[in-house]
Amino acid sequence: MAHTKAIGSTKLGRDSISKRLGVKLQDGQKVSVGQIIIRQRGTKYVPGENVIRADDDTLFAGKNGTVKFSSKMKTRFDGSRKQATVVAVVA
Repeated sequence: MAHTKAIGSTKLGRDSISKRLGVKLQDGQKVSVGQIIIRQRGTKYVPGENVIRADDDTLFAGKNGTVKFSSKMKTRFDGSRKQATVVAVVA
Protein backbone atom coordinates (compact mmCIF):
# COMPACT_ATOMS: atom_id res chain seq x y z
CA MET A 1 0.00 0.00 0.00
CA ALA A 2 1.27 3.48 -0.90
CA HIS A 3 2.29 5.74 1.93
CA THR A 4 2.18 8.97 -0.09
CA LYS A 5 -0.62 10.42 -2.13
CA ALA A 6 -0.15 9.81 -5.85
CA ILE A 7 0.49 13.36 -7.03
CA GLY A 8 3.02 12.84 -9.79
CA SER A 9 6.02 15.09 -10.11
CA THR A 10 7.00 16.97 -13.22
CA LYS A 11 10.52 17.52 -14.49
CA LEU A 12 9.37 20.52 -16.51
CA GLY A 13 8.68 24.01 -15.26
CA ARG A 14 12.20 25.39 -15.14
CA ASP A 15 12.74 28.28 -17.51
CA SER A 16 15.96 30.16 -18.19
CA ILE A 17 16.22 33.90 -17.82
CA SER A 18 15.95 35.76 -21.14
CA LYS A 19 19.23 37.27 -22.35
CA ARG A 20 17.75 40.52 -23.76
CA LEU A 21 19.39 40.12 -27.15
CA GLY A 22 18.74 42.34 -30.16
CA VAL A 23 19.32 45.78 -31.61
CA LYS A 24 19.64 48.43 -28.88
CA LEU A 25 20.25 51.50 -31.08
CA GLN A 26 18.65 52.13 -34.48
CA ASP A 27 20.03 53.74 -37.65
CA GLY A 28 20.62 57.47 -37.17
CA GLN A 29 20.75 57.45 -33.37
CA LYS A 30 23.65 59.11 -31.56
CA VAL A 31 26.09 56.84 -29.73
CA SER A 32 28.99 57.40 -27.34
CA VAL A 33 32.17 55.37 -26.83
CA GLY A 34 31.55 51.94 -25.31
CA GLN A 35 27.78 52.05 -25.70
CA ILE A 36 26.21 48.74 -26.79
CA ILE A 37 24.62 48.83 -30.26
CA ILE A 38 23.63 45.15 -30.71
CA ARG A 39 23.57 42.10 -28.41
CA GLN A 40 23.73 38.91 -30.49
CA ARG A 41 24.77 35.28 -30.60
CA GLY A 42 26.85 34.64 -33.69
CA THR A 43 27.60 37.36 -36.22
CA LYS A 44 24.24 38.16 -37.79
CA TYR A 45 25.40 41.79 -37.84
CA VAL A 46 29.01 42.45 -38.88
CA PRO A 47 31.12 45.22 -37.29
CA GLY A 48 32.09 48.07 -39.58
CA GLU A 49 33.98 51.33 -39.12
CA ASN A 50 34.42 52.41 -35.46
CA VAL A 51 32.50 49.35 -34.16
CA ILE A 52 34.15 46.72 -31.95
CA ARG A 53 33.02 43.11 -31.56
CA ALA A 54 33.27 41.57 -28.07
CA ASP A 55 33.94 37.90 -27.24
CA ASP A 56 30.20 37.17 -27.03
CA ASP A 57 29.64 38.86 -30.45
CA THR A 58 28.18 42.02 -28.88
CA LEU A 59 28.78 45.09 -31.04
CA PHE A 60 29.61 48.37 -29.32
CA ALA A 61 30.83 51.81 -30.36
CA GLY A 62 34.53 52.58 -30.64
CA LYS A 63 33.99 56.32 -31.12
CA ASN A 64 31.32 58.96 -30.59
CA GLY A 65 29.01 59.46 -33.56
CA THR A 66 25.89 58.20 -35.28
CA VAL A 67 24.88 54.58 -35.94
CA LYS A 68 24.74 53.61 -39.63
CA PHE A 69 23.40 50.30 -41.01
CA SER A 70 24.29 49.09 -44.51
CA SER A 71 24.52 45.77 -46.33
CA LYS A 72 27.25 44.12 -48.37
CA MET A 73 28.01 40.74 -49.90
CA LYS A 74 30.26 38.58 -47.77
CA THR A 75 32.15 35.49 -48.96
CA ARG A 76 31.78 32.47 -46.71
CA PHE A 77 34.53 29.95 -45.97
CA ASP A 78 33.18 27.53 -48.61
CA GLY A 79 33.20 30.20 -51.34
CA SER A 80 29.45 30.89 -51.34
CA ARG A 81 28.28 34.48 -50.95
CA LYS A 82 25.83 35.86 -48.41
CA GLN A 83 24.32 39.27 -47.79
CA ALA A 84 25.48 40.66 -44.44
CA THR A 85 24.31 43.72 -42.50
CA VAL A 86 27.20 45.98 -41.52
CA VAL A 87 26.98 48.30 -38.51
CA ALA A 88 29.21 51.38 -38.48
CA VAL A 89 29.58 54.52 -36.36
CA VAL A 90 29.98 57.67 -38.45
CA ALA A 91 31.62 60.62 -36.69
